Amino acid sequence: MTLSVCSFSSGSSGNCYLIKTEKAAVLIDAGISATRILKELDRTETSREKVKALFFTHEHHDHITGARVLLKKLASANVYASQGTFEGIVKHRDYEMLSLDDISKNRRFVVAPYEPVTIEDITVYAFRTLHDAIEPYGYHICSGGKRIAILTDTGVVTDEMIECAADADVFILESNHDTEILRRGSYPWYLKRRILSDYGHLSNSQAADVLPRMFAYSDKKIVVLLAHLSAENNTPAIAEQTVLTAMARENLYTGNDFYLGVLLRSEASLLFTL
Repeated sequence: MTLSVCSFSSGSSGNCYLIKTEKAAVLIDAGISATRILKELDRTETSREKVKALFFTHEHHDHITGARVLLKKLASANVYASQGTFEGIVKHRDYEMLSLDDISKNRRFVVAPYEPVTIEDITVYAFRTLHDAIEPYGYHICSGGKRIAILTDTGVVTDEMIECAADADVFILESNHDTEILRRGSYPWYLKRRILSDYGHLSNSQAADVLPRMFAYSDKKIVVLLAHLSAENNTPAIAEQTVLTAMARENLYTGNDFYLGVLLRSEASLLFTL
């Protein structure tokens, strides 16, 4: 039995992740166009009928913008999110991207933190994150003893979040910005303050601090994929080097203790199969 994951897009311009087994597939977020998502499903040899669920992390546009059209194309997919996220979709109908009218009641399911949701041979657990959305989630997905965790769009990482992600084989972790680049950059101050807040986004340094903490819960060698990088306030090289340097200070090294990669904003990743 295999469990696979692929990033279709990861960044402030749009987010979407595919996780699948031989029996079923789920999507985490649909923040890019339905056309792109369907193209990537074809590339990864994932039939539309196989996609049984779409999970939202939260209601911001870069996580839901493609859902309206996508749900018309994926007739087998139900929609799962927190009650707060569904409320947020109603509140932000002025985005004209998605409303609850686009999701029939029989396809809409509220997810509670830490309660398992079973999709064929895939089990999904939600856990709380800290972001300026109504009730945002990260997700832990498992099948056949293999596990994938997705933790993005959070301003800080609590011990509870780490505990939820610690036994993952693949850990998708936000590494949004370099703090100094952000502070010196062209963003208006209100936006800088939002990003840097406890309800904003993780910096490279914060991401680097998370990983050694995970080894207090598990010494499993994991694949870490840095995600949701800013186009203006970060680069893949800076994010990667920041994390590698911090890990080396803890005597943790890529190849020996973990594996490190970076997910790109505008390019889909390879399909990682466990």
